[in-house]
Amino acid sequence: MKHAEFAFPGPLRDKLVAAILRGEKTSTTGLVAEYEKYGEELPAVGERALMIDSAGVGVAVLETTEVRVIPLSEVDLHALDEGEGFRSVAEWRADHTDYWQSAEMRAAMEDPEFTVDDTTMVVATRFVIVAVSPKERIG
Repeated sequence: MKHAEFAFPGPLRDKLVAAILRGEKTSTTGLVAEYEKYGEELPAVGERALMIDSAGVGVAVLETTEVRVIPLSEVDLHALDEGEGFRSVAEWRADHTDYWQSAEMRAAMEDPEFTVDDTTMVVATRFVIVAVSPKERIG
């Protein structure tokens, strides 16, 4: 089973995993360039993935319900379902641009000048929880 990992391990991943488990986060957006960098296939509708927490433990199984590959400029209200408390798409965009252009992401992309703009292709994905294991490892 594929793994679903949100952000880098640490406080942000912990926050996102908790939001998913509470049902507040039902969508996510990733960079096509990141999938390409790591030779990963884009998610597909109906695909299931084991969500991994910061400790590397599988805590839930997610099923993909929608996948759109679009330019960053076309991200719509999907952004508000990311469960991070954004009140507007603009607020979401500013936060995500900071993350995608952070030193940690630039290191992961092996490009110290990595940037995103309106034309950057992203994968806007929606998902549902199909199994949860708060105390035991799944998979």
